[in-house]
Amino acid sequence: MAILVQFVIGLVFGLGLIVSGMSDPAKVLNFLDVGGIPAGTWDASLAFVMAGAVAVTFIGFNRVLRRARPFFAERFFLPTRNDIDLRIVAGPAIFGIGWGMAGFCPGPALTALGFGSSSAFIFVAAMCAGMVLARFVAHLPSLTRFVAPADPLET
Repeated sequence: MAILVQFVIGLVFGLGLIVSGMSDPAKVLNFLDVGGIPAGTWDASLAFVMAGAVAVTFIGFNRVLRRARPFFAERFFLPTRNDIDLRIVAGPAIFGIGWGMAGFCPGPALTALGFGSSSAFIFVAAMCAGMVLARFVAHLPSLTRFVAPADPLET
């Protein structure tokens, strides 16, 4: 039953990405081009999508975390660290650079694969290569103080 619920949630999420335009890299790049504000070419519609997502997440997290346990797990897995290290800064920076260059982030890119988008295929291949490289780098002896992306969170 859990897998069916998760599948439906994924479908709803993918449909939301399509309807909002997040799976269209041109729309995303027009949103990220804040230099186009004076010329009137900036596409502000995704700001409303993001505001809606933040509102739903804020309400959802507050309600879910009041529960004793999640629906489909024995316990919540929440991060316990609150320090800022190289991974916390570098990860989002790399994500933002990639998003700004390609107009895709992982969810919308996977959704765009369903349309046969060649740019989505290239992005997803590069994303997978980056994930493999990140795991390799995280396991280098000189970086043993860093937690590998696949390691479980401390609880």
